[in-house]
Amino acid sequence: MQSYAEVMRDFVENHATVLAVAFIAGAGLLALRRWMAGGVCRSKVRLDGKTVLITGANTGIGKETALDMAQRGARVILACRDMTRARIAADDIRQRSGNGNVVVKKLDLASLQSVRDLAKDVLENEARLDILINNAGIALCPKWMTEDGFEMQFGVNHLGHFLLTDLLLDLLKKSAPSRIVIVSSMLHESGRIHFDDINLDKDYDGQVSYSQTKLANVLFGRELAARLRGTGVNVYSLHPGVIHTELTRHMLASFALWKRVIARLLYFLVKNPWEGAQTTIYCAVDESLANSSSLYYSDCAPKTPAPQALDDAAAKKLWDLSASMVGLG
Repeated sequence: MQSYAEVMRDFVENHATVLAVAFIAGAGLLALRRWMAGGVCRSKVRLDGKTVLITGANTGIGKETALDMAQRGARVILACRDMTRARIAADDIRQRSGNGNVVVKKLDLASLQSVRDLAKDVLENEARLDILINNAGIALCPKWMTEDGFEMQFGVNHLGHFLLTDLLLDLLKKSAPSRIVIVSSMLHESGRIHFDDINLDKDYDGQVSYSQTKLANVLFGRELAARLRGTGVNVYSLHPGVIHTELTRHMLASFALWKRVIARLLYFLVKNPWEGAQTTIYCAVDESLANSSSLYYSDCAPKTPAPQALDDAAAKKLWDLSASMVGLG
């Protein structure tokens, strides 16, 4: 009767090729996973005495960003639609960071009135606002409309943040040097602004709409930075990476079963929320960006966006259209 060691030796000898291939494949997957993780914010800067507002901060990269800001000593405002989940997230952040100065405020970006109510609350009750992080979003949903009659993705991902930012600008200027961080996506590269059909009423496609909103994010950041030049308020837009978060829930629901199985297998390779939050955190705090504005970032480094995201005429046209849609003069 063979001993265990002899059995294992025979197995290795008889399956050497298979084991070698498995080892190489495993090492390759680990290397790919490490590469997919991307950059990490190395800044140790403290935010004691500063206030940070983050939209959609109850889950995913928003929550990870909020936790990081709290760990740096900031007063952190979680601006969220679901107040129950936001309060649970705030309790968790307080406990993990040891910072009790984490508060929750109601914000539904699909409602311009909710945006105005939050801005009014902040202006009346907050002495300063040092960092505004426009993080919340919705992706690849069916053709839904906001309460104000806008296509849902354009309304939430762009117009709601456009109005919120505008209403908070005076407080950001008063608190300068301050920062506005806009979470976009590499999918802006496939986007274009449908100025003749901004709500995509003629031919709605969730992917087309999402790409349009992510391009709108970058164009908004570009025009906003130009308008804020000399005020001490810097603007950054970014691609957080391919991340497994709740943002993909509508996309997965639309997939056939076999596509959903493959997508879940691929989750091993994509960023987790902590990794996905790193570029947002980098843009919010890194000292090297103190004199930068209007640039686009990915993996904690500047990156050239798509050509259509560098179109200043389109950026101004989008600004004017957006201002008209949300009722700004």
